[in-house]
Parts: sequence; C-alpha cells; structure tokens
Amino acid sequence: MTAATAPGQGGGPLAGVRVVELAGIGPGPFAAMLLGDLGADVVRVDRPGGAGLGIDPAVDVTGRNKRSVLVDLKAASGAATVLDLVTRADVLVEGYRPGVAERLGVGPKPCLARNPALVYGRMTGWGQEGPLAPRAGHDIGYAALTGALGLAGPAGGPPYAPANLLGDYAGGSLYLVVGVLAALHHARAHGTGQVVDAAIVDGTSHLTAMLHGMLAAGAWQDARGVNLLDGGSPFYGVYETADGGHMAVGALEERFYAEFVRLLGLDPATADRTDLAHWPALREAVADRFRTRTRDAWAEVFADSDACVAPVLSLREAPHHPHLAARGTFVDHGGITQPAPAPRFSATPGAVRTVPARPGADAASVARDWRLPADAFAAPADAP
Repeated sequence: MTAATAPGQGGGPLAGVRVVELAGIGPGPFAAMLLGDLGADVVRVDRPGGAGLGIDPAVDVTGRNKRSVLVDLKAASGAATVLDLVTRADVLVEGYRPGVAERLGVGPKPCLARNPALVYGRMTGWGQEGPLAPRAGHDIGYAALTGALGLAGPAGGPPYAPANLLGDYAGGSLYLVVGVLAALHHARAHGTGQVVDAAIVDGTSHLTAMLHGMLAAGAWQDARGVNLLDGGSPFYGVYETADGGHMAVGALEERFYAEFVRLLGLDPATADRTDLAHWPALREAVADRFRTRTRDAWAEVFADSDACVAPVLSLREAPHHPHLAARGTFVDHGGITQPAPAPRFSATPGAVRTVPARPGADAASVARDWRLPADAFAAPADAP
C-alpha cells in the first residue's frame, strides 16, 4: 500500500488504496464509488463550473465515499496539480473521449512517467480505437450494437432499455473495476502499472457469452421473445395482476414448476409444458389466473414457496421488502435511502462512510492527507 488509511476513509478491503477520479458522468463515477465503497481513498477532481447531468451533488449517491477538489485542467497549472496527485496514487480513473486526457496533459504517458506503478483506468463507450472511438454515444447505443439490447422486449414489439444498467454499469463500470483490481494486483506483485481500457461495448458483449454458446448449440434462437430466458416461455416471464401490478415467474426446474402450478391454482390439464405448440395456450391460462388477484395477494401466496415467483417492485418499494430489509440491502445515510455496498466481506466490510462529495469541499483535507501544499486546490466559497 502506498499510504495509511486516510482519516474518514477506514474499513473495507481496499483501505489504504488511493484513487484519483477525473470527474465525469455515468460509468466512471459509479466505478469510483464502488472502489470507495470497498474502502479506497477516492479523490474526485472536479472542474470549476461543474459537470454532469444537473443532479444536486448533495444527493448524487455515486459521489459517496469520495472527497472532491477543484482543478482547472485547462489552466497552466492544472495538469501539474493532477500529476502531483498521481505521484501519490495507486489508481487513476478517467472517462474522457479518446485523446482528451492526452490533450489535457494527464494521459497515460505523463502519469506513468510520474508513477510507474500506477493503474490508469480508462472508461469509454466505444474503446480507445476503432471506427467509432471518437464518436459520442450513450448506454442505449452501445448495448444496441452488442446484441444485448435486442434481447429485451416482446417478440412482437421493439426492444426496451433497462435504464442505463446494462451498458453503463454492468458492461462498463463493473468491467472497469475488475480490470483495475486485476492490474492493481499485478502492480503490487511486479511494481509496474498499466493502462486498463474498459469499453462498454466490450463488457456488454462479454456479458452475452453464455447466450453465444447456446446459439452455437442450437438452444437459442437469434430473435427476441421466443427463447427460454427472454419471455418466450410461459413459465419464465412477467404477468399483470388484477390491480395493474406485475409478478415475475422463473419456474424453470420441474419441481419448481410443479409448485408454481399448484399455488397458482392452474388446471393440471392445461399445465403441460412439454409441447412447445401448447405454450401460447399455457401462457394465456397463466395470465388469466394472475389477473384474478392483486400483486400483493399473489406475493403472499408465493412468499414461502420454491415456485420462484416474486412481485415486481418499484425503486421506492424495494427497500421495504422484508428480505432486503432483513439483510440491510439498502441503508439510510445522510437522509438518502440508497443501496448498501456490495459484495460483503467477513473480515473487511465496506460501508457508506460519507455523504456525497460536494465539488471542491475537501481541498484542505486532501492537501493534508496526500501531503500536498495547503493551497494546492481552490476551495469554493461555500465549502465547509
């Protein structure tokens, strides 16, 4: 480790690891939040005037477990200030378009020259090279090209985007974190850092590995809504209830399906699922049964069973589900209900330690803890 755990940054398996995050939007901030959740000392370098999606920084959960300083990278001293941080860091995370960090003087070459053991994590949609590398983009477009977006939706309708969870966070942030941790392990063992090129199109494509195997085996059709796991089967899908709610059914195994049929009250004569030609009629029979009760009534019916059925909850409802509440899957911190750090560790648990960082508010503490001059960063007038 390059440093002792900084004040207010204790706990977690990454305690003592120092991370510089060049502020951006989407997958980069989420990846840095995850590193902070695991105990890293994350310093976000914000630019004067701010950036992002217009969310109040005080409630931007992806800013938790971080500290913030202001640096104008377009100013003459901006790059030098970031390089001073890099000298003391283990990891840098940036999410600029290819070439931007280089133009600002904080690309891999000068950073690794200052700190040869640095892990330089790059988060982009299209990657650092390729015909689309310099183009703008967002989650929905990245997922579209990988084939992953086309998996979601009904057979007779258009694909739908599951917010920006699939591309930005699953295919982007999580792959960046995996790459950073692997490169950090290598740096600890060999003393040499490297660049981690995490492209959302690469990660999201990688997520479809099992389906490509099924496609090659003839067990998956290259079409939407006609397969075992995409809503094509009547025993793996979502059904509307009497009150307009929905229940999710995943009764794949035979014994779970038998339990599902019994609790649903489905006529055994209509429950045979071995004949695919019978699936449309079976689906309609299942749908008819679910429409006879409310979502919460069905949730109670299936609550203590192995039928693999669950109510579809909203974001506000999820924290109150008895199972998630019992596990502490969500926490209230700083007046915000938010997901707790994951995964969990028996010896070095992570935690939500701080409220979301306000741009520039931590100039003094970062300068002190990272042994930089007291005037290394500008502090906004309203900083504590």
